[in-house]
Amino acid sequence: MADNKIYDFAVVGTGIVGLATAYFLSRKFPSASILMLEKAHDVALHQSGHNSGVIHSGIYYKPGSFKAENCLAGYKLLIEFLEKHHLPYRLDGKLIVATDNKEIERLIRLYENGLQNGLRKIILLDREGIKNYEPHIAGLQGIYVPYTGVTDYRLVSKKLLEIIQAEGAKVLFNTNVEKIIPGNIPDLLTGKGTYRAAKVVVAAGLHSDRLYGENEFRIIPFRGEYYYLKKPWAEKIRSMIYPVPDPRYPFLGIHLTRHIDSMVSAGPSAVLSPGRETYRKFQINVHDLKDTFLYKGFRKMAFKNFHTGINEIFRSLFKPLFVKEVRKFLPGIPTHALYGYHSGIRAQLTDRQGNLIDDFVIRHKQNVTYVLNAPSPAATASLAIGEQVSNEV
Repeated sequence: MADNKIYDFAVVGTGIVGLATAYFLSRKFPSASILMLEKAHDVALHQSGHNSGVIHSGIYYKPGSFKAENCLAGYKLLIEFLEKHHLPYRLDGKLIVATDNKEIERLIRLYENGLQNGLRKIILLDREGIKNYEPHIAGLQGIYVPYTGVTDYRLVSKKLLEIIQAEGAKVLFNTNVEKIIPGNIPDLLTGKGTYRAAKVVVAAGLHSDRLYGENEFRIIPFRGEYYYLKKPWAEKIRSMIYPVPDPRYPFLGIHLTRHIDSMVSAGPSAVLSPGRETYRKFQINVHDLKDTFLYKGFRKMAFKNFHTGINEIFRSLFKPLFVKEVRKFLPGIPTHALYGYHSGIRAQLTDRQGNLIDDFVIRHKQNVTYVLNAPSPAATASLAIGEQVSNEV
């Protein structure tokens, strides 16, 4: 049951952003009392543990944006953290490939964007240049990004947990924060009683909007679905292969990733999820689904992106359509070469006008700081976000 103590800091959520925030709070205020509350039984069970493990370089993000600045700063902090604690990672690089003429102009803009973000070692490639890096990949032009890598963010999260617990933080699992009452000393209402803290940080990922309690935004869950490549097709991929992203959407598209365990995945798709934690195909959460459809901003977003949404649903339902996307840059791969299935769910913040919010969003309300939107590259940028949030707190 809840104690009567007033903590200096409370952090809701033990995803990688919440853990990184607690990590920096414990460093800035070594004598402070820190409480972490998590509704699940372990760390990183949702977005932080259901991703492709990519260490992003920052090439995609608008110069000067919160995403760009935190990705670049977070990249350096993450590499230092991985090396200091002997956690596995590789910097294999990434190839972004334009497969038709319409994508070439966007690819050139992406290259210029990367240079503006300080990525001086990226290389613009022609058709033959692509083959030098990835002999089995087809494309008209490409960008080689040597900074990109992979790690296991579950291991990073567990190491952060180990450190903050060793430094005295109290971490309570299976403790769901149902409501937060802001104030001079905010109250955190859980099924096990009420906890209090002078400063509160909410890093609740898929449920951040509900704890925020305002109608300004709504989390719309999108399920990213992955398959794995069988040998010998997996052996044809040296690093990571990405398409040229569509600037209208905050999703990077189906790509190939050689993971830290050397398995190669294809994905993710970006299909509307019928629940915030429905990882199995055809699994539905009626409450979450109702919450999505009743939000005016969702209906506006769905109307504006109807055809794209339908295409994503068909790619999810019919594997050959998914494979067709992969064949754009890996020609000839048969449907049976993709096997298995796993998914992650992206907490996509949407406003009342139906806009998909692409940048990180942080709000403050009476001693409570809400991390409302932390999509990719949040894992790469997690230490930078955690440091910034701890500074603001």
